[in-house]
Parts: sequence; structure tokens; C-alpha cells
Amino acid sequence: MKRSVVHTSKVPPVKVPLSQAIKVDNWVYTSGMLGMDPATGQIATGGIAAETRHVCENLKSVLEAAGSSLQDVHKVVIYIVDLAEMPAMNQVFSEYFPIDPPARTTFQAAGLVMGARVEIEAIATVKD
Repeated sequence: MKRSVVHTSKVPPVKVPLSQAIKVDNWVYTSGMLGMDPATGQIATGGIAAETRHVCENLKSVLEAAGSSLQDVHKVVIYIVDLAEMPAMNQVFSEYFPIDPPARTTFQAAGLVMGARVEIEAIATVKD
């Protein structure tokens, strides 16, 4: 098995010990991505929709750094602080995964790092 750490400067750095993703052979396992704005390094303002858009853009950047893409995502796990915000999150999420969305598990979380409203992790493959 070939294992490598994936990192891109397109996603704001975090101050905890983690890799943005780990690539094992043709599989990519991302860490949970927050809706951090790359320009400020802070959680995006504008509510759950804005955060979800930044989460998906950050996932996209990490996956591309690994040689993958959003189209190659097979499974996501979503952590959301308030399930009442799920319709707004789903609306943005579906823009990034419009056809055959990945398998998904969603949890309501009591709290997320940096006061985030949503966090998403993904498992994807890399095309040969």
C-alpha cells in the first residue's frame, strides 16, 4: 500500500495536528472541512449556505491536490449544528453534487470547531 499526505495552500491552515487528506493507493480520505474563507482564514459569514459553499470549495481543492475531484466522491459524513438548517445546506450541497450524489451520513453536532455550523468529510477515489 502506498500512503501519502495531501496538502494544498488553497485551504486555510488549521492549528491542530491533522492532514487535509490521506491518499492510500487510489483512495482519498479527507479530514472534515470547515467553511473557512481562504481570504480571511475565518469561518465564512452569511449563514449555513455561505459556510456550505466554502466547505465544498475547500473539499474540491483538497481532492484536486490529491488527483481526485468532487465527481469521484463516494461517501460523505456531514456534521451540522442545527438540523433545521439542513434544507439550506442541502440546496448548496446539491449544486456541487447534482448527479448521483455520494452516499451520506448526517449527524447533528452540539458544537464544531471555530463555531462552524457545518463540517463535511469525504472518501473519494483517484482515476488511474
